[in-house]
Amino acid sequence: MPTVADSVDAVVGGDTHVDTTSLCVVSPVGAVLDQITIDNDEQGYAEVVTWILRVVPSGRFLVGLEGTRSYGAGLCRALEAVGVRVVEVERPSRGERGRRGKSDPGDAVLAARKVLAMAVERVPEPRTGDGVREALRLLVVDREQMTRQRTQLNNQLLAELLTGTAEHQAMRRKSLSGTDLEKLAKARCRSGRPIDEQARVAVLRRKASEIVRLDQQIRDNGKSLKTIIAEVAPQLLEQVGVGPVVAAQLIVSYSHHGRCRDEAAFAALAGVSPVPASSGRIVRHRLNRGGDRQLNRALHTVAVTRAQWDERTQAYIRRRSGQLTAKEIRRMLKRYIAREMFKILRTVDALNPTGERAPLAA
Repeated sequence: MPTVADSVDAVVGGDTHVDTTSLCVVSPVGAVLDQITIDNDEQGYAEVVTWILRVVPSGRFLVGLEGTRSYGAGLCRALEAVGVRVVEVERPSRGERGRRGKSDPGDAVLAARKVLAMAVERVPEPRTGDGVREALRLLVVDREQMTRQRTQLNNQLLAELLTGTAEHQAMRRKSLSGTDLEKLAKARCRSGRPIDEQARVAVLRRKASEIVRLDQQIRDNGKSLKTIIAEVAPQLLEQVGVGPVVAAQLIVSYSHHGRCRDEAAFAALAGVSPVPASSGRIVRHRLNRGGDRQLNRALHTVAVTRAQWDERTQAYIRRRSGQLTAKEIRRMLKRYIAREMFKILRTVDALNPTGERAPLAA
């Protein structure tokens, strides 16, 4: 299988940070041709384009960047705007750095050499940062933060109810309903009551009010997600176990056509691809603990829902129960669901607003 080194005259590697980005140009054999460090602003981005074209006048090059959706997002957009193809590169591990230690120019060289070794057909494109995917990403991240904050406040509220009055303790013994939260949010303490009781009521009122507010914001967030999904990918919502939140995470992780070359790559991205774990006479596969864990969680939600409500899934579980463990059955279910979702995502036009990427080789 041909590699990038066989198809280009050079590769530019970049190590991105908050204020600066270090870049280097390496030849197809990995030799460093030139290096530069720029400021992360418009002037620095323009300087990079001029520098690259001076070092590689043929124009046959790729740019491999770390953090294309974080510190490198601005440079990635600037390069793609002038027709430069950017490749997404993972940050090097301590083992990859070896005894050379950590330095920004060194990481840029490692990024470039990683791209050189990639197979042409498996070059990972950076995740898109505009349009539908970005809107869904913002909503999904905001929902995750609100949910985490709501859980923290609820735990604190339960702890305060434990040392409260008999009525408070009775509330704690059952799941707090919306009515209970509304009652606590409107509670008032009569004057003349003990100071600790007044303080407890004030604390409970504030926490309950905050939980009620977050619940409303989470509902509004769900409505926004459903509106977008219903417009761009209604076929996802038709699948058993797929709601607006799961559908949004599927689109965010899938990103765009071309990021995952096939359904096997999408399964590997989700961490649901089988990992060999054979030894001697034992031939088996284990759970994959890598990949995008948010995407894995979304597939897990679909699998759990189908195991409870979908007849075909229930029949499959009964058939395989005597052959595989519960964890292995769940892994295989998630692998099947990943294949099914990839086929649907591949048909969503909104995830390919600018058309398919051009072939790497000129």
